[in-house]
Amino acid sequence: MNKADILVVEDNHHDVELILDAMREHYITDKVCVLRDGAEALDYFFGPEGCLLGGAAHLPKLILLDLKLPKVSGLEFLKHIRSDEHTRHIPTVIFTSSNEAEDRIESYLLGVNSYIVKPLDADLFSSFVTDIMTYWVSMNKAVYEN
Repeated sequence: MNKADILVVEDNHHDVELILDAMREHYITDKVCVLRDGAEALDYFFGPEGCLLGGAAHLPKLILLDLKLPKVSGLEFLKHIRSDEHTRHIPTVIFTSSNEAEDRIESYLLGVNSYIVKPLDADLFSSFVTDIMTYWVSMNKAVYEN
């Protein structure tokens, strides 16, 4: 199982490339795992080869999560990780094209740490990714971090 520091759950290939490019451009070198749908993301944690199996779990520092995912939606994935004692504390940022009030409200009710709407401009998109990573990975002190 990939021991990622940053978990990106995104089905749009173009957005994945923009995220990874922004990270490379700003020398964000944490180990990244990209998952393409909500079912794959659930398997990452809870599947037979998942990171929670075997006791010594390496949990990511951050989950960057799209909402509109195939198989299992981002909201369903969020509901699962927030209901499990091992994963509920992982900082999770919704990074989505949805600016629907219903999606924002549901995300916060389920315990998301932040809800960010993806900008259409590529430079602004890159800046958002850099800011997210700087805060949540570099500046934020996680629950179980030394």
